[in-house]
Amino acid sequence: MIEEKVKKVLQENVDPILSEHYGGSVLTKIEDDVAYVRLTGSCATCPAAQDTIKDVVRTAILGNVEGIRDVILDDSVSDELLDFARKILQEKR
Repeated sequence: MIEEKVKKVLQENVDPILSEHYGGSVLTKIEDDVAYVRLTGSCATCPAAQDTIKDVVRTAILGNVEGIRDVILDDSVSDELLDFARKILQEKR
């Protein structure tokens, strides 16, 4: 399964590098042979996030997983963060 292969590459090849900067990675979806990856921890707000995707994440995935043609940074707001924000806003009412 291609999703499991991408997750394995992230865990074994990408996350050890990102952990040096107190970050990590999460595969959010695969659509039309494109892997969407969210950076976590300190890497999520790093100004070099696009470079990290291009130089580290894309290189690792395309070099190890057949069937993926591109990797894109998923910089959308996570459901967990939205839920947390809603909870805070409801408590302030």
